[in-house]
Amino acid sequence: MPRKGKAAAADVPLDAALQFLELYYPIHYQAGIGVEDALRGTELSRHQTAILWLIHSQGSGGRQMRRKDIVAALSSWFEISNAAITKALRGMSSPPLALVRQTEDPNSGREKIVTLTQQGEAHMAQMIVRGTAYVQRIVDGLSDAQIVNGIDFFERIAEVVNGWRSEDQGR
Repeated sequence: MPRKGKAAAADVPLDAALQFLELYYPIHYQAGIGVEDALRGTELSRHQTAILWLIHSQGSGGRQMRRKDIVAALSSWFEISNAAITKALRGMSSPPLALVRQTEDPNSGREKIVTLTQQGEAHMAQMIVRGTAYVQRIVDGLSDAQIVNGIDFFERIAEVVNGWRSEDQGR
């Protein structure tokens, strides 16, 4: 498949995939886990943080999501059992957190809908403030061109990876 973009073929290193790997893997743990820790704060587990982010980023209105969709998405991110998801949701449904509530899906008596509470929405807003502050520290070290190219790069990576998932689901 031909490459998209402005770089001439002569500008692309022959070992580009290896160079990406050598850079990406440590960045995933150094910067990626830093972002996750900023989002988590002190109250939430990594799984609970991922659940809240999924609801925010993929849920209906950024407020609710079917439990089975949470399970499917988390299973593509982590090795996680249904029991671990149940435990994470139970912890977020109960005081002192009370960030989500689980209700029966009106279309299926066996399925649940997970919805952010008012407290959950406020907590999510604080997560975003903390995460943005962490990422701002990274952005502050970049030029305007690097910021624009970085956003484009990450958007394109998401398109490529999401395309693979769509292809895999069609099989």
